[in-house]
Amino acid sequence: MSKSSHWSEMGEWSMIRGMRFLLRVYLLLGRSALQWFLYPVVSYYWLANKPGRAASQAYLKRVAKLSPASDLSGSLLDSYRHFICFANAIIDKLAAWSGALTLADVDYAGRGELLAQIKTGRGAVLLGSHLGNLEVCRVIADMDGAPRINVLVHTKHAEKFNRLLKQTNENSGLNLIQVTDISAATSMLLSDKIDNGELVIIAADRTPVSPHPRVSRAEFLGADALFPQGPFILASLLKCPVYTLFCLKQQGRQAIYFEHFSELLTFPRKTREHAIQQTIQSYARRLEHYCLMEPLQWFNFFDFWQVLDKERDAP
Repeated sequence: MSKSSHWSEMGEWSMIRGMRFLLRVYLLLGRSALQWFLYPVVSYYWLANKPGRAASQAYLKRVAKLSPASDLSGSLLDSYRHFICFANAIIDKLAAWSGALTLADVDYAGRGELLAQIKTGRGAVLLGSHLGNLEVCRVIADMDGAPRINVLVHTKHAEKFNRLLKQTNENSGLNLIQVTDISAATSMLLSDKIDNGELVIIAADRTPVSPHPRVSRAEFLGADALFPQGPFILASLLKCPVYTLFCLKQQGRQAIYFEHFSELLTFPRKTREHAIQQTIQSYARRLEHYCLMEPLQWFNFFDFWQVLDKERDAP
């Protein structure tokens, strides 16, 4: 995979300047006023980001094929709606980080099992994604007896973006940990946090930014795509329960879905690669399930299937 084709070099980083402007408007004038600025800003980035538009359309066409009831076709209009949805999610991020979003604004599914796990005193790994809005999970810190929440962010662009969001609330219950790859040092650091009863959230739908990423193929939305092995290997090393976590906006409210994924991930040496691939495939199925629920909320603006499509089409 060439560096220029990697997700970390594309798309979302270019919105930092515009989001800084939106942040100022949000803090000064509130959400209603911000909506007036939202459309011209996003329209500019939609027009300027040709690769992002194309990737958005390609993704939405896959959704349309699998889910005719979605009323999506992958048209330019659908792509524009996709970008607008992303921009609205940015406002929700700001609301979450500033404290404007509270527990009363959020619905939960599967929270009871996670709360029971927290009460044992041992933490858990939550496998997130770029579907919906992980920042909404900040409000988990307001739950009774809530542990510290550690979110792994993977690139210099994510670091800049999250630093921007942190300006709204220095006392956020989230602890951002900047990593470019899962190393032994990362594993040791997070093991201590799990032992202390903390939660670790890591997105499992983006390949690493390292030169030689460890990835596995999994079928996703009708075709094979590459998923990172790192989050799943890390979860196995931490020897703790694993949950999936999806945060969607539905009918004007935030909905957080927790699902028990595994009590303990193990990858036997003799069947290691196969076991990892099967585990990743299980995650990809859950991601697909929730993507089809709210397709405009998977904020993927690069060609997720590009590398394998090129391999297939090669002579």
